Amino acid sequence: MSESVILSYEVLIREHHLDSFGHVNNATYLALYEEARWEVITQRGYGHKTAMKEQKGPVILEAQIKFIKEIKLRDLITITTQTQNYDHKVGVTQQKMLHADGSIASTGVFKWCFFDMKTRKLIPPTDDWLYAIGVETKA
Repeated sequence: MSESVILSYEVLIREHHLDSFGHVNNATYLALYEEARWEVITQRGYGHKTAMKEQKGPVILEAQIKFIKEIKLRDLITITTQTQNYDHKVGVTQQKMLHADGSIASTGVFKWCFFDMKTRKLIPPTDDWLYAIGVETKA
């Protein structure tokens, strides 16, 4: 696989993202990473609407998150998303949450597959899906 595109999504941390300690709740990191993945694939033409129409879409198989630097109320963060590899049916994507100064707040590594909702099986990726995740470019 050639070097994939780094896709970015910005989010302002709001009150509902916080825990009682005044920083982003650990479970919220998963939700924010997922929000960023859906936003970038939607921008690249393969959002929820397409997944439902085609009955094919992403399924997370494994998630690993590291919490490096706290994120607090009203912090503007950028979440980057880059596919690290894609081996036949299983892909690995790395995401990072970056503070405005570029420092890393969190990293996440997600193993996932492309899933056929009709047959309920993992399937090889389509060209449109590979473009959506930044692996291939459109001609």
